[in-house]
Amino acid sequence: MIPIERFARMKCKRARPRACGSDQNAWSRLRLLAGTAASEIAEAALVFPIFFMLLLGIYWFGRAFNTYATINHAARQAARAAVAQSCATCGNASLTPDQIADQVKQALQASSLDPLQVINPGGTRPACGGGTASCATIVGAGEPNVCVRFNVKLPNSSPANSGAPACGVSVEYQYPYQFSLPFTSLNMQRILLNTGVQMAGEY
Repeated sequence: MIPIERFARMKCKRARPRACGSDQNAWSRLRLLAGTAASEIAEAALVFPIFFMLLLGIYWFGRAFNTYATINHAARQAARAAVAQSCATCGNASLTPDQIADQVKQALQASSLDPLQVINPGGTRPACGGGTASCATIVGAGEPNVCVRFNVKLPNSSPANSGAPACGVSVEYQYPYQFSLPFTSLNMQRILLNTGVQMAGEY
């Protein structure tokens, strides 16, 4: 079989020989365009996956930063409520650990995060007056398992030899976060975002 390009050149020479030169130039341009289009398709096939992975990375890392900002805000809200006295005319009673955990729960739910995924990191902190302060027990059903410590000695709260250090409340917990980045080492990797806030008591 004769290729269609060769057949077209033969027909051109028989019908109008003088115009064959311009037709051959046209065929050359067509071949050049076809080659350029093929290379562009190959380049796009290489670039698009990388560009798509870059967009996914921006989305998932941005979401991780947003989640961290949310849990840090929730811990700050809970610590602020814990150090604020509830009622000046009824003995200035402080909030219970369950009430403090409920502050975290409300803040997380407002940002569509699951409070039941909160993890208690445990551990102790130096307490005012000596000894250590441990995590208070959360007994309420459905409350996030946060670590609330009372009478915590705040670090670097006062200059040297200036009297007793400030005491306050600490709220700490961890929240799991999972990436979804196909074809990368981070795909389905679960990390724990840590947050902890300490505030001086209002006495």
